[in-house]
Amino acid sequence: MTIDHDLSRIALQEEMLRFDSFDLSTAWVLGNLLHDLATERDLAVAIDITLHAMPVFYVALPGSTPDNANWIRRKRAMVLRYFRSSYASGLELKKAGKTVENNGLSSADYAPHGGSFPIHVHGTGCIGAVTVSGLPQREDHNLVVEALALTLGHEMHNLALSAE
Repeated sequence: MTIDHDLSRIALQEEMLRFDSFDLSTAWVLGNLLHDLATERDLAVAIDITLHAMPVFYVALPGSTPDNANWIRRKRAMVLRYFRSSYASGLELKKAGKTVENNGLSSADYAPHGGSFPIHVHGTGCIGAVTVSGLPQREDHNLVVEALALTLGHEMHNLALSAE
């Protein structure tokens, strides 16, 4: 698929995967769903949900590494800076032939790689991010989107990125 096609699909995801409300109980449900999906598939990932600056859910599954926590921090920083998925930000940079440094950011603090997705609440905006690290970036992104779609009652086939 082309970058433009993926960006169009991600824009649809970002529009559709919004909450009417989101609280600590919602974070627990979403985090546990991600945990269950990853465990069933034997995925070596770390999962993080952060609201504002407060971590509200974190788990590192067998096979994940300390590096995953750093990737989560950096991908989440992209979402909280631009209020869109880290994968979309990375694709936009790739399309423009740029890096985060071209935007005055440090790659030590910002990772434009798939796996972090904004938590948007209707009428409020972006209140945090849900992030997965441990898989290739497109798969990290798709896992988060799948969990959000299931949580919000959307059909995944209407939202999924196609296989590369």
